[in-house]
Amino acid sequence: MSQPQYQDCFGTMFPDDLHLQINQPNKGKVFTIWLRQLEGSVLPIRSERSIETDFQQWEQCRECPVFESCYKLCVAKVTLESAIATQ
Repeated sequence: MSQPQYQDCFGTMFPDDLHLQINQPNKGKVFTIWLRQLEGSVLPIRSERSIETDFQQWEQCRECPVFESCYKLCVAKVTLESAIATQ
C-alpha cells in the first residue's frame, strides 16, 4: 500500500490552540483566532476573543481531493489539544 502524497497544508485548517499568542493573529490555513488583552492591564485578562474565517481558503480546501481526510485530522487535533489544555 503506497503512502498518499499530502500537501504541506494538510491538517492545518485550524491554528495550534496549545500555543495561542495574545494580541496577534493565531493563523491556520482557514481559521484565525484572536485573543486580545486590555491595554495597560496588569492581569492577563483576555477582553475579546474572536475567530476569523478565510472563505477563499475554505473553498480551496473543499476542492482538494483529500479534504475529508484533512478535515478529520484537523478536528482530531483540536479535540486532543482541548483535552490536554484543560489538564
